[in-house]
Amino acid sequence: MTVHFILSGETLESISEEIQLENPEYLKEFHNKHCAREDFIYDDLVPRKKLLIPDINIIKEYNSRNDAFFKNPKLNPILPFLPENFSKIYSVVNEEIHEDQLNKQYSILTYTVSVKWVRNENDFHIFQLFKNNFSDEQGSMMADLASECIRSLNPIEVKTDFKGNILNVSLTPHTIDNFKRIKERLLELFPDRYAKIYLDEFEFAVVNKEVFDARMKEDVFIKNYFASVRNTFFNGKSFLQQSIGEENTGVELQQKIAHADYDKEIMLLQTLTMPENELDFSGKYILDTDDGMVKNIDIQYIISQYGVKNSSFFILTELS
Repeated sequence: MTVHFILSGETLESISEEIQLENPEYLKEFHNKHCAREDFIYDDLVPRKKLLIPDINIIKEYNSRNDAFFKNPKLNPILPFLPENFSKIYSVVNEEIHEDQLNKQYSILTYTVSVKWVRNENDFHIFQLFKNNFSDEQGSMMADLASECIRSLNPIEVKTDFKGNILNVSLTPHTIDNFKRIKERLLELFPDRYAKIYLDEFEFAVVNKEVFDARMKEDVFIKNYFASVRNTFFNGKSFLQQSIGEENTGVELQQKIAHADYDKEIMLLQTLTMPENELDFSGKYILDTDDGMVKNIDIQYIISQYGVKNSSFFILTELS
């Protein structure tokens, strides 16, 4: 056996994971069996006290019992993705907070999104998205222009694989064919030289399919709604890649099932695979257990760098 001095913040679960012991209860059982009475573990670990750790052969024997809580089949589900004839409307709230030593700035954007499955193409799914009802508390001309540009592209088409992972984002042929008239209308609504610069950049993104696809995959709704949440679970966990922040920094997330007694809905909890000093992240998805479609999303993260703190909150709620 090995003697380990408990560090602040360590738990039976974290130490068991480090030594690859599947059931943390056996770590407490082993310690209490071999330690002095005054060193018994009852509930939480006490920093600076000794913890007796079994050797590799005993760990293998414990693991062979295959009774760790995360072996529960309900904590390792095969999440379905059955979107045929799916049609739902969601409300979205996207809040950003920028803080430094001098001030604190808020921005809140709300809108609705209609998600509709339209067809199947060679085992890929095609969805149409309609974004509407934008509300931005800033109320600036450029915010109104950005909202009108998004509405003018409705519907956007999203192509996914059989697990709901995003493959491609594009415009309908009708929108592409009529974009000249769309831009002329926008120029009439916003006859400003800065609006003209914005609309020229907007046109560049629209007429270049690769640029449009890349930019739309960074859209906060699209990348969160079509995230890889249905990846395979193993030992109570699944993993996925996501991007966050204005620079779309890549992070690796792990998912766990919140409760094993789910029925109609299943809740997924997301955290960073490896903690980072400058980043705090938490995510929650609620899926329908029958078809695997998203019902609610709640994502929060904080990026702190060089005395600046940026907090983001993305909340999606099923309306109908």
